[in-house]
Amino acid sequence: MENFLRNLGPSEQVAALFLLVFGILALVSAALFFVGLRERRNPVHGEAWEEELVHLRALLRTTWVMVIVFWIGWALGETVATVLFGLIAFLALREFITLSPTRRGDHRSLLLAFFVVLPIQFVLVGTARFDLFTVFIPVYAFLALPAAAALADDPDHFLERNAKLQWGIMVCVYGLSHVPALLLLQFPGYDGKNAFLVFFLVATVQTCMLVQHLIYRHLAASGNDSQAGPPAPPGRGGLLRQILRPRAPIAPHVSRSFNWASWGVGMGVASFVGALLSFITPFHFWQAFVAALVACVAGSMGHLVMKALKRDRGVPHWGRKGVGITGANGLLDRVDALCFAAPIFFHSVRWYFNA
Repeated sequence: MENFLRNLGPSEQVAALFLLVFGILALVSAALFFVGLRERRNPVHGEAWEEELVHLRALLRTTWVMVIVFWIGWALGETVATVLFGLIAFLALREFITLSPTRRGDHRSLLLAFFVVLPIQFVLVGTARFDLFTVFIPVYAFLALPAAAALADDPDHFLERNAKLQWGIMVCVYGLSHVPALLLLQFPGYDGKNAFLVFFLVATVQTCMLVQHLIYRHLAASGNDSQAGPPAPPGRGGLLRQILRPRAPIAPHVSRSFNWASWGVGMGVASFVGALLSFITPFHFWQAFVAALVACVAGSMGHLVMKALKRDRGVPHWGRKGVGITGANGLLDRVDALCFAAPIFFHSVRWYFNA
């Protein structure tokens, strides 16, 4: 595969990668379809298995959406990709603000955020003004938004209201704006291949989140089995089961699924996957491993932070109220880890390689 890709031009390499990813997703989708069809005709599994199948379908739909979005952005060029991610940031910020109460005094700040700050941020990205786009929101917007709110003459819960809006802009706009910015970084001998960087970031972060979730569900099932009978005797795989035995969550009031065992396995697997993908990046094997590790740590911790924000808002997920929590129903549920991983990954890579 590596030699085949090296013999192609940059655009052909990216196209081949997307073709491979679409093929894998098509095979997985077909497999899940036939498994579900067989189960409906001849049920042999319990309710827990059905719930797991529904969850896998939701994860697959999310993956399809993300891959299609990235493919459209690459196929139509860097400018269209920047506009596309600007639209995603607009919808994500709208979702964030919708689930947070606002007052009449916030209207000026909201108009400034949606129709001034967000467009300027993505214009700065599209024109590759990196020195300004990296400080525009943390410096200029953070000072301008409270000033606009103060002019509205509504001091009630002033700090809380402005902190909420600033958090939303930081996560939804500033974080996501670093994804198309990756397309504009310059590395020696890497012209036309920056779409691979975006793929590398998304693939490693999504792998980390998926493995962490699957390990947690496996540990939860193992915990239920251990309560139903005596523990399994030591043997092949016994050490691994001992290491990954069910453990209490680290922050149960924020996330019942986050524990150090599943988190560590997710970090290790995703970092190794990133190292294996080093041939499509400007990194060497161990550089790719460290870059993937940095992105996954930021993404997983960001996902935990967003869960804390959801608990504070009293909602199980970002999205419509009254929708089940078996899958990611809102846009922020799909991109929350990426919102945190993208700026950390971008600035780490830019600093290390002086890109």
